Amino acid sequence: MKADDAQLENAAGHHHHTANEIKHGDKALALADNRVEVTEADSRRICRLTDTRILPFLAWVYFLQILDKTVIGYAAIFGLKENTHLVGDHQLGAQPLAAFLLVKYPVKVTMPIIVFCWGASLLGMAGSTNYQGLLASRFLLGWCLLVLHERTWAPLVYGLGHIKSNKLHSYQIIFLLTGIVTVVTGVLIYFYIDNSVMEARFLTPEERAKGVERLRANNQGVVTTEFKWAQVGEMMLEPKTWLFIAMSFLINVGASVSTVFGPLLLKGLVGFDAYTTVLLNIPFGVLQTAIILGFAWLSTKFKKKSIMLLIATVPVIVGLALLYALPRTKKNEGPLLFGYYCIAFLFGTNPLVMSWMAGNTSGQSKKTAAMCAFNAASAAGNILGPYLFKAAYAPAYIPSLKAVMAIFCALMGVVVVQIFNLAYLNRRKEAQRVKNGKPAKLADTSMKATYEAVADESLGDNAFLDMTDKENDEFVYVF
Repeated sequence: MKADDAQLENAAGHHHHTANEIKHGDKALALADNRVEVTEADSRRICRLTDTRILPFLAWVYFLQILDKTVIGYAAIFGLKENTHLVGDHQLGAQPLAAFLLVKYPVKVTMPIIVFCWGASLLGMAGSTNYQGLLASRFLLGWCLLVLHERTWAPLVYGLGHIKSNKLHSYQIIFLLTGIVTVVTGVLIYFYIDNSVMEARFLTPEERAKGVERLRANNQGVVTTEFKWAQVGEMMLEPKTWLFIAMSFLINVGASVSTVFGPLLLKGLVGFDAYTTVLLNIPFGVLQTAIILGFAWLSTKFKKKSIMLLIATVPVIVGLALLYALPRTKKNEGPLLFGYYCIAFLFGTNPLVMSWMAGNTSGQSKKTAAMCAFNAASAAGNILGPYLFKAAYAPAYIPSLKAVMAIFCALMGVVVVQIFNLAYLNRRKEAQRVKNGKPAKLADTSMKATYEAVADESLGDNAFLDMTDKENDEFVYVF
């Protein structure tokens, strides 16, 4: 053993990593090499500090990101198409593959720049008076989109829609406000966000070490700045990732029924005006928020994201069926609104798929590339989805609703295929562990409500080596 490697040994009985492993592994590896004791009280305190510091801000950023999609729909009913001379099926959007930059550069640098630029693109849309101007602004946004939702802004949009101005159209006022808020948020992020648990200013040095240790069980590490193309190649060749990408694409193609054309659909149900359309979206927003939080809680409690995803898809199909089958008459106003509100369940699906994919993908380069591919599929879905809603189908969009129903039925099929695929991968992992002299069955303690340290000292050494889920024989797939 080399001298510098020997210096890494200490009195504990488990394996210690070489200098080369530390160089190419996770940034937390040097800290995690000497295991520290973490109690349940420690885990809860660190989790609570992290949640109260990070989650509200991330939720706000995600809220703004989804708001961008929504204001397009609201702007459409406040004169966007007429005042910018959009015709037929003009659509907007772009999404880059940003995996390399997201691995190589810290979040404290990339996130503020992305948010600031997307806010600037919204301000650009406020000044746009034609399709070319809108396209240029949305192209910038496509390069900046991050990866809770929108109807909670309906009261604000309702108020903004009533502002009368000789200089600005209503849609321009909406874009102006959202753009300013987003730009200011981008600046604040730089001063607020830390790069990782190892640099968290709200934790003491001892808590940082314990914060790393409590992540050992999930076998996914913390952060690395070495981009590994081999991991990207592995991601591109495995069916598991492509099934998740297919889910993202299908959900976001189908989501256009609400995010972009929802206000237009409401307006066309029984002839609601623009202001009534916005007001009717308020209960939709309340329901949507409850659905997102509810399914997040259920999937955590029962540890079955796939089953929750299937359950969330059923009301969407029911709602689409009602909108498709019922005539647009005053008599059917109640059932039609009920059908429209059932569509809110689709917003519980995307967070489930995203967290499901993240929980089944390891290796920083692989996971980042997979999430970028996921977002690219999401963007492709958002681009193609509106083409289902051709101008010729207005105001009922009957052929469009039929197509979206088929999409969500296909989504359920893909989810079922993924369940069987992950079960198969777990059986292969068991054989791999037996071959390596480890227990066939491993309990995934990362999914438990209370903290449990890795009891066997011979296990857990791969957690911070930046190994992919395929390479790490201790990885357990969840479904």
